[in-house]
Amino acid sequence: MLDIKFRSSNSGLKPRRTKLEMPGWAGQPTPRVNGSHEFPWHCMPFTEGAQYGIEIFYPYENELRVHMRDGNLVFDGDFGPPPSDDLQWPPFRSFGKEYYTCQLLLDLKVGKEWAVRTEPHPRFYTDRTDTVPVAVPALLRTEWWPMISFVVFKSPAEGRTHIFRPGEPMLQIMVIPVTAEFTLTPMNEEEAAEREMRGRRIHASRDTLAADSTWTSDTDTVFDGTYRHLLRAAKAKGKEAT
Repeated sequence: MLDIKFRSSNSGLKPRRTKLEMPGWAGQPTPRVNGSHEFPWHCMPFTEGAQYGIEIFYPYENELRVHMRDGNLVFDGDFGPPPSDDLQWPPFRSFGKEYYTCQLLLDLKVGKEWAVRTEPHPRFYTDRTDTVPVAVPALLRTEWWPMISFVVFKSPAEGRTHIFRPGEPMLQIMVIPVTAEFTLTPMNEEEAAEREMRGRRIHASRDTLAADSTWTSDTDTVFDGTYRHLLRAAKAKGKEAT
């Protein structure tokens, strides 16, 4: 298991493994039954993907609104006087017109074969208000770079607003291999045939696999637990192997 160590001069960042918030950005804790409304957590690939990283919370007590007005960024929030002479203050500032930055002051220590990558928090993908901050992907090799001095966010569109609220996550950090060492190769005929046959077997067994887990939401969207059942079986098989 990878041990990730961190240090920060701002306790409000509260880095932790990303959790699904229900009720909250992941939806409501409604059961998978006919007539329920569908929410993001009902989808296992999203649930696993959303919880794969480290979420970072907006660390300040004031609310900050970042507007785009007449092509200019406007930061609406009172941060008061700087707490020390060593800090960029206020912690948010424009980075050209298309982007803005936040001085994060967080150090994540990972091994030489690993790197950290910033990205939007999963709630960006579930938000319907278009107000969630959009962190720009960036990869840092923290083995020899012992700081994350700032994070870049994409500016809102004209007339739109990004909102940073106390206690809300503002970005996610992933820990990934430092280099993407892979090649992209077409499958040979034997491999492709094996995958096709496996897919057909799953499709043919879907009614049986999903017999106890098929439901229709209040928007007439049909869900079933085929993937969820196979995932559970794969995890159980993996535990047996270890």
